[in-house]
Amino acid sequence: MGRKLQDDNVDFLFKAVLSLKSEDECYDFFEDLLTVQELKAISQRIVVAKMLSEKCVYTDIVNATGASTATISRVNRSLQYGCDGYDKIFDRIRTAEEDEQL
Repeated sequence: MGRKLQDDNVDFLFKAVLSLKSEDECYDFFEDLLTVQELKAISQRIVVAKMLSEKCVYTDIVNATGASTATISRVNRSLQYGCDGYDKIFDRIRTAEEDEQL
């Protein structure tokens, strides 16, 4: 996301997300904020992005997630030409999982 989407409403949303302290708080907040379909669509996209970053092919992603090829293509464009937001998150998750194993 470029700064073209930045405004007071988006800033407030991000502050709210950053204030969450646990997975349970995330469930409570996102269930209040989003419809079930919106939450499922967002979670599907991040799983698609993870699978693409792991070099999975479209057919495997469709089978695993139920995402359309249009959604997969959109997410792939973000991975290729976006702001590296997915990569930052995946690196942090990977590091946290490695630290837990120690």
